[in-house]
Amino acid sequence: MKKMFTIAIDGPAGSGKSSTAKRVARKLGYLFIDTGAMYRAVTLLAIRTGNLENKQELLRLLSGSKIVLKPGKDGNIVFLNDEDITNAIRTEEINLNVSAISSIPEVRTELVRMQQEMGKAGGVVMEGRDIGSVVFPEADLKFFFTANVDERARRRLADLKESGSDISFEEVRKSIIRRDGLDSGREISPLNKTDDSIEIDTTSLTLEQQCDYIVDLVRKKEHTDE
Repeated sequence: MKKMFTIAIDGPAGSGKSSTAKRVARKLGYLFIDTGAMYRAVTLLAIRTGNLENKQELLRLLSGSKIVLKPGKDGNIVFLNDEDITNAIRTEEINLNVSAISSIPEVRTELVRMQQEMGKAGGVVMEGRDIGSVVFPEADLKFFFTANVDERARRRLADLKESGSDISFEEVRKSIIRRDGLDSGREISPLNKTDDSIEIDTTSLTLEQQCDYIVDLVRKKEHTDE
């Protein structure tokens, strides 16, 4: 029986990690885990309950909440306390607040615990900002995606337009630059590339090229680890 690997894909917003991770998982028959969706779920919980600024109350609510990721046709279906919030967490309001929520140490501790439990058996493609550095530092394969800011803004704008958002390119670009600073500058689990990560600049790559590159490396590793 071939070994099932743990694959970590990290990178900033709009770098293509989610779309690639979904397709790679599908091609390999692995479980896809979108950790960013979990932080978005907590952000939605904070917004809905009016606790963006009340850390203690948010943590109390989180301790009594259930976040579940289930496989769907286009990635994870995200549930918060049995409610499907897959579309609700992809708004610009969530984009603007998720970095602040994900920088709360106690939130990260709890979600990292959940993520490690989900991926402990291997056979997973997990994407986020601290997978290779914190969640699974011993992952079998680690990738770090980058892309120039204009291309990342273009991709994010397309996603937002598809969900019905009325926002300009410049607003999205500023939001991405702001989030880059918050994610890279936070004290707890900042966005960074580990020394053993393979960096992929996706600016000029198609989704298929990104996926094929990773799947080819996994197939080679399967043979060498037999």
